[in-house]
Amino acid sequence: MASLIAILDLKGKPLIQRSYRDDLPMSYVERFLPIILDIEEEGQQVTPCFSREGINYMHIRHSNLYLLALSRKNSNAAEIIIFLHRLSQVLVEYFKELEEESIRDNFVIIYELLDEMMDFGFPQTTESKILQEYITQESHKLEIQVRPPIAVTNAVSWRSEGIKYRKNEVFLDVVESVNLLASCPAEFALNAEC
Repeated sequence: MASLIAILDLKGKPLIQRSYRDDLPMSYVERFLPIILDIEEEGQQVTPCFSREGINYMHIRHSNLYLLALSRKNSNAAEIIIFLHRLSQVLVEYFKELEEESIRDNFVIIYELLDEMMDFGFPQTTESKILQEYITQESHKLEIQVRPPIAVTNAVSWRSEGIKYRKNEVFLDVVESVNLLASCPAEFALNAEC
């Protein structure tokens, strides 16, 4: 049973977080990466499951993302870890690649998937074929475009067609300005004769 599921980037910033039971504040998600860094500094190996201050942290890493589950209760950690792996597989099947950009582009679908896949912290349906019957929205898949279309690169109104140059050169004027505030503490004595 998980109280909260979150997807974080490598810096520990939450991209998506869904609370199933309101027994944990969202601030515990932000504590995850500092705890990981503390464990690594102590020279210990980071395990997929650990507990700090009465909170159970269960996580997996998928490319440059952390999938995190939190629970206050003594829950079946293996079940939650398997659920996180299934969640990553379902997201890959939906979006082709599981990256930060695909998370940001499809957060509505991800929230719908999280609602269908887990109910009150208990894993439910994790089969992507069944989920695709319920969630029919089109997802935004990441596609790498090799070259921009020629229509985009040639549509410059002030440039004549067919001009060729021997050298491709660009000249830049770099203008720097420096503000300086200088103080010169000086002591002097004024002697005057009358």
